[in-house]
Amino acid sequence: MAISTVDGIVSGLGSGYAKFIIDKASLANQVAGRMVSLWRASGVPAIPAAPTTAVQLTNGAIGCIPFTSQTLPARSYIGFADYSNSVAGNALVFCDRLANQGGLSFNITTAQTTNLPLNLSSLGIVSDRIGATNFSEIQWYLEVYTDGGATASNATIGVIYDDNSSGNLNVVAVGGTLRAGQCIHLNPFKLNNGLYIKGITGVTLSAATGAVGAFGFTAVRELANCSNDVAQKRENFDWAKLGLPEIPAGACVFPMIYPVSTSSGVVKSNGKIIYG
Repeated sequence: MAISTVDGIVSGLGSGYAKFIIDKASLANQVAGRMVSLWRASGVPAIPAAPTTAVQLTNGAIGCIPFTSQTLPARSYIGFADYSNSVAGNALVFCDRLANQGGLSFNITTAQTTNLPLNLSSLGIVSDRIGATNFSEIQWYLEVYTDGGATASNATIGVIYDDNSSGNLNVVAVGGTLRAGQCIHLNPFKLNNGLYIKGITGVTLSAATGAVGAFGFTAVRELANCSNDVAQKRENFDWAKLGLPEIPAGACVFPMIYPVSTSSGVVKSNGKIIYG
């Protein structure tokens, strides 16, 4: 059953839980205010291979925080987490990584459709993970896996909206040497503010950046976040501070960083996923 009382929370913290550990190396050459994916940062959880084909990700995937996915009506929640970062002010964001794809190049100027489309409607993702039926809770990112080149270039990205119409986003700058781990948030580039993205169909670059690099597209749903005011100090976040976020069955929970500087910082966190 869903946890609906403090007694239920105490019971989960005391006996019905799975411990988790995050211990990730710092990623340098980032951009303040641009999300950083720790999906392929060294440490714990383990590093998965860079994605190729468009796939749904679940809690059994390499790279996610392991926990026992519950079968309804049983449910899972983040009940407690501590957090430290070598950079003061960097926020840790727990996300459900619903789906991703990769294998795209920063040096090709013809239309790229390799391993696309990435369409949430066709990947069999359960509705609990998607949230609102219009996909408004889903955040879309262009995720960098290998550094691009320095030459200026703009990406025209084709998308599918929640009403099944298609179109392009406003152009997205991808030159200037995008670094591994950087994630360009695509939702603000929507041309139609009344619709929400549910898929990516292709991408065309205006110029080769000068390095092949590698990138892809990722869909996530944010679950909770923690922040630190002092570098290297462990901050504790109980269920009340976290908002007792529910983890949908099958969720691929992984860490992202919202940085205040050009480094993701060394990230350490321990916590409990509790069951109700």
